[in-house]
Amino acid sequence: MKIYVIEDDQAVIDTLEDLIEQQNLGSICGDSGGKEPDEQSVLSAKPDIVLIDFLMPQRDGIQIVQSLKLLGCSAKYVMISQVSDKTLIGKAYHAGVDFFISKPINAIEVKSVIRTVANQIQNERTIASIRSLFGENVPAEVRKTDTFLKRAKLAMNQLGMSGEKGCIDILKICQYMHDNKLSIYHVNFGQLCASLSGTAPQSMEQRVRRAIAKGMRNLAQLGIEDYMNETFVEYAGSLFPFEEVKAEMDYIRRKRKRGGKVSVKGFIGGLLILSEQDEFPL
Repeated sequence: MKIYVIEDDQAVIDTLEDLIEQQNLGSICGDSGGKEPDEQSVLSAKPDIVLIDFLMPQRDGIQIVQSLKLLGCSAKYVMISQVSDKTLIGKAYHAGVDFFISKPINAIEVKSVIRTVANQIQNERTIASIRSLFGENVPAEVRKTDTFLKRAKLAMNQLGMSGEKGCIDILKICQYMHDNKLSIYHVNFGQLCASLSGTAPQSMEQRVRRAIAKGMRNLAQLGIEDYMNETFVEYAGSLFPFEEVKAEMDYIRRKRKRGGKVSVKGFIGGLLILSEQDEFPL
């Protein structure tokens, strides 16, 4: 993904660009150099994602987003902000902002948001390709499957675990359970992995467990930094037992020798429930 950074603080630009490059979140196609952007330069760069500061000296981020959209820039916009006023946030969403990143910059949040947006872009491109084949008559099965997978991927993106190889296995398992209307609690997980992986069921199990452990670790870290973080509140208790997340938090703080225990079936079962709920945020 090509990413353009619009920010009036060069230190913030440097921090974001270093993080994006180090974590392989995309390629930097340009930045505003700590001042108001040249909109033609943004258009010429053809970014997929624009990270833009909310409060800037001359025009605010909302005005710049509106201007870029009028000029035909179809990028996804991620607002960087310390603002918590619901009216202003609502105005930003109405202007076309897709996500927010809070200041001060949090590496886990940046990774989660950029991966979520990149996944959304990829999904939209996939749907566009399908529509080019079927016209507007996209099969209902395709629409349903895309929505289900999008919801599952979003949850894992928010947990900062989507870079793990095991996430592909988790999606494969979820899709199988969903399509066959099965409960993860009523199957032998080893046999399920053998059925889906073919020759290496143990490797698949290990990948899945590592990915889920990474998600719990990231969630625990979020809880330490901000107990009221929306991602922490959403998933501590739904995808992981809260007492295990608390144990992981204590382990990170070096208050105990072992972290929380990972329940593979508990995580996948919770992910299936969340992914099948109409109210789950897309």
